[in-house]
Parts: sequence; structure tokens; C-alpha cells
Amino acid sequence: MNELNALFRKRIGFQADVKLTFDKLDEILEKTAQTIPFENFSIMASHLSDINKENIKKKVLVRNEGGLCYELNTALYFFLMENDFDVFLVRGVIYKEGWMTIGRTHVTILLNHEGQTYLVDTGFGGNLPLKPVPLNEKTVVSPNGEFRIKKESTDHGDHILELKLKHKDPDWKIGYAFDSSKPLGNVAELNEIQTIIRENPQSPFNKHPLITRLTNSGNITLTDTSFTQWDDGKMTKEEIDGTRFKELLKKHFDR
Repeated sequence: MNELNALFRKRIGFQADVKLTFDKLDEILEKTAQTIPFENFSIMASHLSDINKENIKKKVLVRNEGGLCYELNTALYFFLMENDFDVFLVRGVIYKEGWMTIGRTHVTILLNHEGQTYLVDTGFGGNLPLKPVPLNEKTVVSPNGEFRIKKESTDHGDHILELKLKHKDPDWKIGYAFDSSKPLGNVAELNEIQTIIRENPQSPFNKHPLITRLTNSGNITLTDTSFTQWDDGKMTKEEIDGTRFKELLKKHFDR
């Protein structure tokens, strides 16, 4: 077994000797979301490396850190490739009270299986579908909510991911647009995204430390000023200081 494949399975707690089939992707996505956090610590500390297979493996699977979309989905992309899936990376534009103006800085995975293309994303913070979402407008229901993809041509791509998070969203909202017709030719292209996220004044990830992951009953989010927990639809928020930040980081993220 390839080293990255073995390390990924070990990190998320998936058996080394089990063949990974399409039907097991739900389990893989849930385990990944609960194990590997979405976080911007490298951006905040300016501890950045070129985006390539070896560096992603070291960061996410050897040092057991988390990352942003271009790191988490790239790690998952390499893992899926090594398990013989037909996958490719594409770029998208996040929608948050309007389309973000820093360009196509979201990175996600498209997967072809038995004549259908699916979106697979483990790099969208607390908004993860936790299942492959088909590009045919069919609604997918997971423990994190409802998700669907509409084919719609905009300046930002040819499809739009819509979501309705469990306990949080009464109505459908836009997650991001992406362009299925423009796969990344090389993961080295992601270095441009890393530079934008690190340097652009409008980047949401270069201001304050953030780390979040899903849990069995919701999700947890830690910043330098607060700790937020969602547990079976109930939200609690604690204002914190630097000492408490370190305590919670160790307790909930083993860092």
C-alpha cells in the first residue's frame, strides 16, 4: 500500500485492509470531517510550503495538522486517486452575503462514477455535505443537512452548490459556484490560492486564528476570542482569552 494511502487511513481510523468502494465514501467523508480540522494556523504563522503531494502528506498526515480547502481537499484527492477513483480538482468562488471578491480561491473535488459526476468536499469548514453530491440537482441528505447542485452558468462557474444546514438554515442558501469544465492541470496552481489567502486584505483567513471540525452531534469552532459548540441543535458560546484558547486547543484538537 502506498504511504499516503496508509497514512490517510490511519489518520481517520479507516481499516488498512478494506477496499475503498464508492459506497464507503460517506464513511470516509464523515471520519475525515471529524478527524482533520479546517484551520488557518499556517497562514497566521506564515509557516507556508509549496503545495505538492509530499508537503501535503507531511502537514496533514505526518504532523497531523489540519488546513484550508486547498490542503484538505488536495490530501483527499491524492487519497482517492490512490484508491483508483476518477477524480480531479476544480476551483470555485464562495458566496457569503455576496460573491467573494478575491477570486476562485475555493478548491474542491469532482469524482466520476458510473456515468455520473459528483462533488466531494472536505474543505468547506462546518458546511460539509459528508456525502458525494451529484451534479444533477438531486438533494442529498446527511447528518449535516441537505445539499444539492444546480447547473447554472455565472461569472463564477457553471454549477452552484446549495445547502441547508441541519438546525441552522430554514431555507436553501448558496455555498459556492465552481466550474466543472476547468479541472486543475497541476496542484502547483494551488500556490496562487495560498498566496491570495495569505496576502489579500479581503481574505477572511489572514486576520485571526480559526480551527473547526465536525463532531458526532454537531461541530466545534475555536478562535482566539471564542469557543462555539453545536450539540444536537443547541449552540453554546464561550468568550475566551489566550490561556483558555490553549487549553481548548489541546482538549478538543490535540494540538
